[in-house]
Amino acid sequence: MTLSHGTLAHRLIAGHLVDGRMEPGCEIGLRIDQTLTQDATGTLVMQEVEALGLDRVRTEVSVQYVDHNLLQADERNAEDHAFLRSACRRFGIWYSKPGNGVSHPTHMQYFGIPGKTLAGSDSHTCAAGSLGMLALGTGGLEVALAMAGRPLHVTMPEIWGIRLTGRLPDWVSAKDVVLEMLRRHGVKGAVNRILEYHGPGLASLTAMDRHVIANMGAELGATTSVFPSDAAVRDFLHTEDREADFRELSADPDAVYDLTDEIDLSALEPLVARPTSPGNVEPVREVAGEPIGQAVIGSSANPGLRDFAVAAAVVAGRQTHPAVSFDVNPTSREILADLTRTGSTFDLIAAGARIHQAGCLGCIGMGQAPAPGRNSLRTFPRNFPGRSGTEDDAVWLCSPETAAVSALAGEITDPREWAAREGVPYPRVRLPERASVNRAMFEPPLPPEQAARIELERGPNISGLPDLDPLPDVLQGPVLLKCGDNVSTDEISPAGAKALPYRSNIPKLAEFTFTRIDPDYPRRAAELAGDGRPGPHFVVGGENYGQGSSREHAAITPRHLGLRAVIATSYARIHWQNLANFGVLPLEFTDPTDYHRIDAGDLLRLDDLRAALAPGAEPRLRVHNATKNETYRVHHHLSDGRRLTILAGGTIAALAREERAGPGHEGPQILGTPADPGDLSHGDG
Repeated sequence: MTLSHGTLAHRLIAGHLVDGRMEPGCEIGLRIDQTLTQDATGTLVMQEVEALGLDRVRTEVSVQYVDHNLLQADERNAEDHAFLRSACRRFGIWYSKPGNGVSHPTHMQYFGIPGKTLAGSDSHTCAAGSLGMLALGTGGLEVALAMAGRPLHVTMPEIWGIRLTGRLPDWVSAKDVVLEMLRRHGVKGAVNRILEYHGPGLASLTAMDRHVIANMGAELGATTSVFPSDAAVRDFLHTEDREADFRELSADPDAVYDLTDEIDLSALEPLVARPTSPGNVEPVREVAGEPIGQAVIGSSANPGLRDFAVAAAVVAGRQTHPAVSFDVNPTSREILADLTRTGSTFDLIAAGARIHQAGCLGCIGMGQAPAPGRNSLRTFPRNFPGRSGTEDDAVWLCSPETAAVSALAGEITDPREWAAREGVPYPRVRLPERASVNRAMFEPPLPPEQAARIELERGPNISGLPDLDPLPDVLQGPVLLKCGDNVSTDEISPAGAKALPYRSNIPKLAEFTFTRIDPDYPRRAAELAGDGRPGPHFVVGGENYGQGSSREHAAITPRHLGLRAVIATSYARIHWQNLANFGVLPLEFTDPTDYHRIDAGDLLRLDDLRAALAPGAEPRLRVHNATKNETYRVHHHLSDGRRLTILAGGTIAALAREERAGPGHEGPQILGTPADPGDLSHGDG
């Protein structure tokens, strides 16, 4: 088999490779230039930075955004924001104030630089691939380690070349491109792959169009997505008054990819993802006529000024349907300012739109919950069950064109058919040559001498990191839960206005664990060992276990409740890493049909784990089902360093043990050495 070579992804990886071989399936370590955290995951990241003993971040740039937990129904979210600001001041991190914008487009506007690496504690960090960056969403602890100067370890992916030709027709936009990818390949089609877009069709796609496509690579399960840095990127940086950061980057003309696909943009039509998966994609014309109660424009999946301006042009001079709540969530304060100075904000308001603050809002279930059983049409990236904040929700995903036209009609409508019927030409919006750049909403890092005097502001809702014990040599416990395929982290640790305010309070957040699948799981887990104490247990899952959000809470809260091992048919990349980071053993069925032989309540046993997980040992184990007197073959993909992490009870415990052993100890290191050895106070954030 010929290995891929000459791709832009290879160039970016090679330029940041610290250890490992660039062969698919091998673990590699990457030097990280920038990090991104948001408030729903950032509170834990800052506690992890503190636990690592870091005095000051060692990246070129680290930015903390406050964009998720914006609904301040009580004091908890405000407490978290105060803690995050104090941590930024203490550790040399940029702080983006509440209302400044969604992390991904805002980072792209102010900090994104072609050729740099970016690690973010949000799965949609991959959106920055639109600028020619190598941008990876990952768990919060991995980001904390990157902030400490340690490499980010990932499995070397295959490089999947997606050649684009043609030009998008009227009423079809970038969202339809990535929905077409999901229609073809589903939610696990790009697992352990980088999607690299190339070809003549790129010439008609702006940098923000590419952001839409790169963002939802996460929904395909991709490690990341990559676009070249070309004239479109230069134009974008010029608009943001940062043209000096431009650097041209592209694949070699004779680049060879591990896999290939081709999309003729001119052949695409408006698409929509039905509830309850981004992979349930159909042409809009086939579901036209479905009544809707809500249409929402916004999120990191359609964040550009063009996306809002097109919607405004569609509804200008018209009125949205009486039964529809038409919600507009600007993705950054800059975009809201530009919408206002071009008159688009007035057009939206006059048409009946509800204008909200710049942030994630309904995308994470923080407000805007739809009525039960009523269709909600959104330009968002995900529509997992209950993610909206309504248990019996029905969320559809689409482009801004489809959402705006449907808001007028009161039902899902193919915008081409509406335009033909109403005699409306496709809007040709004129965008400002220069954006309303406003850096005042960013608080820069303090000088080191001032930062050293800052005390972290901990409110009563911040519980601290849990103490995690080592993995026992013999692990025995019941299967407390058996899940199906494509279980998302939203189903493991829910989003929404009820749960999100407890992201800093692990014991309280644990009460929501798996409740979308089994409302009784937290109680049964907490009482398993008797005396109201959690006991060791297993969870069994199907394919693509843990898809979706990067939230490490989906590993921490089950671990807090006694989960020690998951046996699944396959895993989503980020959740697999998070399980290992917090001492949960991620195993896979060698024979996938054995999944059907295990039932909830069965008593499972793993023996001699210290020998089985020793560095260099074969990655194959046997699990005994005492209830049915059966034995199943399982395996893992843990590197030697990650094995030590599991045995120690988690990464922080393993690093503490490594530190106690001293710099001269033999054997594999947990997650590699710092990329830039030296004084931890190095760098100015």
